Amino acid sequence: MGFQNSKHGATRSTVTRRSFLKVSAATGGGLMLSFNLAPLAKALANIPGESAIGAFIRIGMDGIVTIAAKNPEIGQGIKTSLPMIIAEELDVDWKDVRVETAPMDAEKFGLQSAGGSTSIPRNWDNMRRVGAAGRQMLVTAAAKTWRVPESELTTASGVVMHAASNRALKYGELATKAALLPAPDLKTVTLKDPKTFKVVGKPTKDVDGPAMVHGKPLYGIDVSVPGMLYATYEKCPVFGGTVARANLDEVKAMPGVRHAFVVPGTIKPGEVGLNAGLSGGVAIVADTWWQANVARRKLRVEWNEGPMAAQSSKGFAARAAELAKQKPEMSVRSDGDVDAALKGAVKVLEASYSYPFLAHATMEPQNCTAHFSNGKMEIWVPTQNGANGRGMIARTMGIPEKDITVHMTRAGGGFGRRGSPDPMIEAAWISKEAGAPVKLVWTREDDMRHDCYRPGGYHNFKAGIDGSGKLVALTDHFVSFGSDGKFAGSANMGGNIFPAEFVPNLSFGASLMPLGTPTGPLRAPGSNGLAFVFQSFLDEIAHAAGRDPLEFHLDLLSEKRVAAPAASTSGGPQAPAFNPARMRTTLALVAEKAGWGKRTVPKGTGLGLAYYYSHQGYVAHVAEVTTTSSGQMKVNKIWVAADVGGQIVNPSGAENQVQGAVLDGLGQILGQEITIARGGTVEGNFDTFPLLRMHQAPPVEVHFQLSESSPTGLGEPALPPTLPAIANAYFAATGQRLRDVPFNKPRDRDVRV
Repeated sequence: MGFQNSKHGATRSTVTRRSFLKVSAATGGGLMLSFNLAPLAKALANIPGESAIGAFIRIGMDGIVTIAAKNPEIGQGIKTSLPMIIAEELDVDWKDVRVETAPMDAEKFGLQSAGGSTSIPRNWDNMRRVGAAGRQMLVTAAAKTWRVPESELTTASGVVMHAASNRALKYGELATKAALLPAPDLKTVTLKDPKTFKVVGKPTKDVDGPAMVHGKPLYGIDVSVPGMLYATYEKCPVFGGTVARANLDEVKAMPGVRHAFVVPGTIKPGEVGLNAGLSGGVAIVADTWWQANVARRKLRVEWNEGPMAAQSSKGFAARAAELAKQKPEMSVRSDGDVDAALKGAVKVLEASYSYPFLAHATMEPQNCTAHFSNGKMEIWVPTQNGANGRGMIARTMGIPEKDITVHMTRAGGGFGRRGSPDPMIEAAWISKEAGAPVKLVWTREDDMRHDCYRPGGYHNFKAGIDGSGKLVALTDHFVSFGSDGKFAGSANMGGNIFPAEFVPNLSFGASLMPLGTPTGPLRAPGSNGLAFVFQSFLDEIAHAAGRDPLEFHLDLLSEKRVAAPAASTSGGPQAPAFNPARMRTTLALVAEKAGWGKRTVPKGTGLGLAYYYSHQGYVAHVAEVTTTSSGQMKVNKIWVAADVGGQIVNPSGAENQVQGAVLDGLGQILGQEITIARGGTVEGNFDTFPLLRMHQAPPVEVHFQLSESSPTGLGEPALPPTLPAIANAYFAATGQRLRDVPFNKPRDRDVRV
């Protein structure tokens, strides 16, 4: 029996002890536990606006336990790690567990999204209590069967045991009886001592691994439904542009084409961002995707591009240079007296840094299958936030949310991109217009030229150093994107960016440039660019002060200060305050593993150090870089130390996440850049937006520093230090600073095709 999807909204009624957990007998006997943890989650996590967090456990009479994975799987391994937490507290062997993707159901599961590395911190305690509640019910059932006190019973490997009488019952034998018992109060269930964990903390293979290896359908791009047609969608190369006219009659005459029509854009003038609505374009629907794309090549569209067509990367750079010479338009933070401190400094250092727009470049292009029938919409999609997409479809098309069903598939990469619902809205609109189920698949060029990009940015630093080599003053004039004092998506900088709180005289200011290109979160949003510029400039300061970078940073982090809590960059809970002691320990660990200061590297080779706190994770890198005879950069090895709490749920998955993040960052620094010309994106495929090649990938050695803190996610915090560690190593090897990335920066790429 599969997990059933409720179409009712989240309840807010008074919660009784029984309403925490719904118990029923599974088909054919056994136990099915359906948890509604809305009030518990709120009480435990104290997260404003957080609603239900739930899970399903189904125990068959054969002892097989089926656990629902509630959050979208986008390659971060959450479909494996969340069920591992439940299985641990339920006290069953992982070999006896089967995992199913949970339906999208806010009443039972609460927030079901992937982003901000929040899945583990949001669900760690609740998933433990879900498993512990199931274990308690099985113990109670055994105690009643044997007429013995529950305190005399123990559990292990899916078995309840009574040592005094040498009796044992398997969970499958107790499941039906347990289904008749009242639900326990999840706030008071007994949790296991982490020292006794047998599932959590053990390297575990991805539950979808065998299916992926054998090519079984898992992804959105694999979806097939009866009567399905295929669609392509041609949009204006300039965001917000609309169709003036198109040769629809000629396209309709092509083989296999069923429909060709203009989709009116719903985005209003001045709106920026993919959540603003539907971009106008031309849809072609055919019997096969190949036929739809052949017909698309015949399509000729005259566009109303609008005023954004005047924007370009060259224009942004020129305007940023002008603004850098002026006073910042707004103050982000101001501590002490920066001007006086700079006047009194023994040495003053200035530098300007920049980073480009970036595409997400997921391996699976954007896609969505939609079927509109009898006033209701059904969606199959690889998404990071299905609820957001359902809401946008409802608002855009006037369909009540209760009449929209979303099926979440595994995603072939997300990195923030699949949090934007534009493919869902497009597919839904096309299906309704075509009167048939439609599978919309973007081409690679669609995916790259119609992304929700990581925004570029320009930083202009000035620092003051005293006679003892300490940093006494720091300013940054950040030139970014936005208007009317409001930053564009993911283009902001908060006032708590390190080393704020650790420099007595500090000022952060910002100036904004209007932007028509949609922007949004990319893996480690905000931090992925800010870490590069701040950690690189801090390395400059250390060298200018004549100090070893490690010694300089340990000294900087020794200040008796506690930073303010970090605001969420992904809509999640507020992160705990930055703890310099945890970062010092992490830095010391990575320095030890890399042999910092203890080994001599050959001429032309250098070591670079960087660290960053993001998404509640403390991560430090050391990179070793060599320059080739042709002047190219070769990264020999990267060492990583990470403190992401007191528990690593799945060590093999965690190591993969860290290594993947590091290699992602390496690809960014070597050659990735999105260029805007005439309001549109120049790059269209991997020939001009190169992903990392295997021969460029160095060994990445990962070490985890366990602490007393609750565990957090790992999809993002290991990326930010990668770029500055490599840039700082390049300086150590060559004496040259990388202040503008990528390293292989394209020149004069300003022609949009």
